Amino acid sequence: MVDTDFAWRLTQGLVRIDSSDPGAYEGEIERYIKALVEERLAQLSHPVLDAVQVEELEVLPGRRNLMVTVPGLSDEPRLVYICHMDTVTLGDGWDADIPPLGAIVRNDKLYGRGACDMKGGLACAIAALVHTLERVAAEGKLPRRGFSLICSVDEEDFMRGSEATIDAGWVGSREWVLDTEPTDGQIQVAHKGRTWFEIEMTGVTAHASQPGRRGCRRCHGRGRVFAPSRVYGAAAHDELGPSTITFGQIEGGYRPYVVPDRAKVWVDMRLTPPTDTAAATRMVEQAIAVAEAAVPGCHGSYTVTGDRPAIERDPNSPLLAALKRAADDVTDADTTVGFFTGYTDTAVIAGKTGNRNCMSYGPGSLALAHKPNEYVPHADIVRCQQVLIALADNVLWDASGQVGA
Repeated sequence: MVDTDFAWRLTQGLVRIDSSDPGAYEGEIERYIKALVEERLAQLSHPVLDAVQVEELEVLPGRRNLMVTVPGLSDEPRLVYICHMDTVTLGDGWDADIPPLGAIVRNDKLYGRGACDMKGGLACAIAALVHTLERVAAEGKLPRRGFSLICSVDEEDFMRGSEATIDAGWVGSREWVLDTEPTDGQIQVAHKGRTWFEIEMTGVTAHASQPGRRGCRRCHGRGRVFAPSRVYGAAAHDELGPSTITFGQIEGGYRPYVVPDRAKVWVDMRLTPPTDTAAATRMVEQAIAVAEAAVPGCHGSYTVTGDRPAIERDPNSPLLAALKRAADDVTDADTTVGFFTGYTDTAVIAGKTGNRNCMSYGPGSLALAHKPNEYVPHADIVRCQQVLIALADNVLWDASGQVGA
């Protein structure tokens, strides 16, 4: 009998643990999950569970990935649930009676940092793992297909946790890989690319009261580079839509009455095919060249600090077919297949390994992530736990769930 509120209670426990990045990071929550798994293995105490592997991988000092693997009897690709343990910083702006680590429940909604991004999804994945361990013990045999839960670090920063899983051979091009990011009830199978630039423009200082003087004109050259807010001339993708630019951070100057002699901007580009990092780089170079030509003495430079390719939908993915079947059966509805506007651990795996069976499905809404008063609804947790368990049951055990390799 499946405990339908297992993940709901577990989400509360996980939200109460500070795993902010930057901040407390993932040490405490990783130890909490590892102890939970080891305690359940000890309680079940069946010889067949001796084959279950619990592995840790130090990615950064004191920050470890955790992987629990139930091996399969065949060489079919493993089913892998990958979930990050870190959250963004706790932040300001929370209501006075909703502390970020309080795990307050109101109107069937659980409030707290990481409630939807993604401790709710992490709890659902752990629930599926626990269910699988219990089924292995009850049936006295391992499943046909192997199953792993990977709990990763650093997803909210440079995604070094997912990169480390690839480098360590924990996951590659064959596995069926699902993350449990908040997806608003959808299965999300595609991602915009993510390219980051640091652009710096230099000139000389000038008095702010004389906008026509040479120094100020050099500042105008910086404006010619920093002003655009979209990727000009880039075609929109049929599913992912247009490429976009966000100027997330701008630095320069030291007094309001002095034209700065340098300015620096950090640019986040979300690129959709056919636009890629090479095309974006040409745009940045052209913008710098135009500014330098228009304003003598103005000089520009740039560095690419992040390069993640766009991930397009594979309509023939066997994981997509199996996940949609599970979601449709649980919800008794036609589950929407869409795309993820951000970048996730599965997108990193897809981009680096060419794996075409990587996607997202989890509780909550991305629109609430990273914000004050973040929450996840109880109904979403229950639904997602049931879907992840159904997917695991279907593809690990059920011969009729063998929809391809």
